[in-house]
Amino acid sequence: MEKVILSSHAVAYAVKLCRAQVITAFPITPQTAIIEKLAEFCATGELRARFIKVESEHSGMAALIGASSAGSRTFTATSSQGLALMHEVLHWAAGARLPIVMVNGNRALGPPWNLGPEHTDSLSQRDTGWLQFYCESGQEAIDTVIQAYRVAEEVLLPVIVALDGYYLTHTTEPIDIPEEAVVDEYLPPYHPKHKLDVADPKAFGGFAGPELYMEFRYKMFQAMEEAQRVAAKADLDFRRLFGRGYGLVDPYRLEDAELALVAAGTLASTAREVVDARRGLGEKVGLLRIRLFRPFPRAEVRQALARVSKVAVIDRAISFGHEGIVSQELKAALYGGEHRPLIYGFVAGLGGRDVTPEDLEEALDRAGKEGPEEEVLWLGIRL
Repeated sequence: MEKVILSSHAVAYAVKLCRAQVITAFPITPQTAIIEKLAEFCATGELRARFIKVESEHSGMAALIGASSAGSRTFTATSSQGLALMHEVLHWAAGARLPIVMVNGNRALGPPWNLGPEHTDSLSQRDTGWLQFYCESGQEAIDTVIQAYRVAEEVLLPVIVALDGYYLTHTTEPIDIPEEAVVDEYLPPYHPKHKLDVADPKAFGGFAGPELYMEFRYKMFQAMEEAQRVAAKADLDFRRLFGRGYGLVDPYRLEDAELALVAAGTLASTAREVVDARRGLGEKVGLLRIRLFRPFPRAEVRQALARVSKVAVIDRAISFGHEGIVSQELKAALYGGEHRPLIYGFVAGLGGRDVTPEDLEEALDRAGKEGPEEEVLWLGIRL
């Protein structure tokens, strides 16, 4: 069934199709339309879920930790300062190995107060133990939420699905909403092996001293590494059933490219137009879109960039005192491979500033020079 809907509403349809059982809701721009639509589904009986209105995002995640521990399929959505407020309990959800799925409408952190899209809010959670997917379109958003439950419940780790605020959350487009019966085939009911049960009492989240704690973290690390294989298979199975898939990374015109742009989220759409324009001029330029950020798909990135000599990374985020966050990850991934192209790290689009085709043209021109001008390169600064 195809509908012309907001990408935020597409997410709500995905949660309904996945038959989420507990949803926590705290409104924060720009994700509020997601929980509003889910509230409507619950009120009309289209979705039989416990809809809990909480007093903060921290409480929202804490409630899902309890619900997921009891064996329920759970969901919430947040943005920006709300995600930052959750930070403490994000660690708990991952450490407890709970397959919670959350959508983050990417938005800049304050101060100064800002409502524009930026990836710093979710990328700053990269070490919490949550998987992270970054979507480019509303269709990818609905499909990725469905895939996220499949992956989370197999590896027993929580997942963030990231959508650029406004650029994606508030974009209306034709969305193919999958048939419920086919989603049921793809995503079976969640039946955890261990859960809170008064008839079969167990201890959860207890104390672990030095003689045990490190092994818990080792198993989390193994699960995160396994998540790459599971996510790749989940995407292939999705393609088989629904006729579309996305991969862990999304290469574009990289077969013979000598210079590549690397980006995540909606910025990749603009980058494709620039790549096509440069190709029209005879330049060997390509694009690599990072879809799965955590765990970082090292092997896929190395394979995709195996023939390029230079890479221009466009980060819609900054790690103060270092550089763009995707740029850091890319350098680390390529360091362990045989081929190490020269990497130029650009920071652009913070606080929702448009990243124009002209900005990306500038990045390609600057990357085409002999060597980096400096470690961190900024686009669109007005001083």
